Amino acid sequence: MNIISLGPTELALASLLIIALAVISIIQKLGLAQKLLIAAVRTAIQLTLVGFILKALFEASDLLWISVVAFIMLSIAGREVMSRQERRFSGIWGFGIGTTSMFLSSFIITLIALHFIVTPTPWYTPQYAIPMLGMMLGNTMNSISLGLDKLTHEAWREKGTIEARLLMGHSWQEAILPFRRAAIRTSMIPTINAMAAAGLVSLPGMMTGQILAGNPPHVAVKYQILIMFMITAGAGFGAMLATWLGAKRLFDDRHRLRLDRLHPPQS
Repeated sequence: MNIISLGPTELALASLLIIALAVISIIQKLGLAQKLLIAAVRTAIQLTLVGFILKALFEASDLLWISVVAFIMLSIAGREVMSRQERRFSGIWGFGIGTTSMFLSSFIITLIALHFIVTPTPWYTPQYAIPMLGMMLGNTMNSISLGLDKLTHEAWREKGTIEARLLMGHSWQEAILPFRRAAIRTSMIPTINAMAAAGLVSLPGMMTGQILAGNPPHVAVKYQILIMFMITAGAGFGAMLATWLGAKRLFDDRHRLRLDRLHPPQS
């Protein structure tokens, strides 16, 4: 199968699409031009550097270095979760809730897939471990961000309702439960939509990448099904854990609502 290699000229042509979008943003005064261009530059630089890092990592195939890269990815994802919150938790909790939830969901599910489903030899073969973990972290990060943002927003808006429930003798778990459920549902909408539309509306990224790289479509489909199931499980378990930890943090030991543990809305 003929594999077409892309060079700087082809990528420069593709970048004209982003430049055109930025120009239209300026004309329409949307305020997105600078963000678009900065994001595009970051994408190009970050992915280029990652390409060199992964090349060296694949050649070394060392568990220690793979672990270092994995925890760097986790730390960056945790920071992104924290920075995307309109009202994030103060202190170490702002970083810790999302990071802990991603670690316990993404890492465990990736390890299960590597050990019992894909079974490469050795199990930490970076060709499989790093891309699978990266997809898990990226999608779980989005789910947890949406869930926590919805939870804190609802807690702030429905402060009176929650406190009324507490005065009626409800525990903190019971008082926050309807809003936690709403947060979990919100966090899962993008993932469920992606699964429902896969193959009918869109060809998911991993499958498209494998086909473009020359792999047979039936092989790409099998890996994509695996990844979609992993992503959905990771997003669901991660959101459930993150919203539980977040909800618990919103109350003290005497079951009092503590919105002072949230930062003011981010500008």
